[in-house]
Amino acid sequence: MPVPTPPARLLGGLLIGAGVAHFAVPRPFDATVPRSLPGAPRTWTHLSGLAEIAVGAAIAHPRTRSAGALAAAGLFTAVFPANVKMAYDWRHRPAPLKAAALARLPLQVPLVVWALRTHRSARSGG
Repeated sequence: MPVPTPPARLLGGLLIGAGVAHFAVPRPFDATVPRSLPGAPRTWTHLSGLAEIAVGAAIAHPRTRSAGALAAAGLFTAVFPANVKMAYDWRHRPAPLKAAALARLPLQVPLVVWALRTHRSARSGG
């Protein structure tokens, strides 16, 4: 029996909330931007925040849910290097912070799976 997927609107809300956080409290996000990217970290923080808001809004609307969910899977994959950088940068922080940074790494897998299931469900009319 397949495991039920959390509602698509929850996924959309999660992304919109994360995107808004990039503008409300950008400093922690700036610190995760890989140095190899050109330009200012704040620019990447804002661009990724806008992307999360746009993808979340696409998932929230039934007509664009399938494409939005597929974009979310790509977005979750694309931000993985920033999570790796954060885990590396936080390796000397207190144990709870280090654990939180490390926990983000495997968390990307269920997020990608959730997005892909949402995509498939939207395509099949679910």
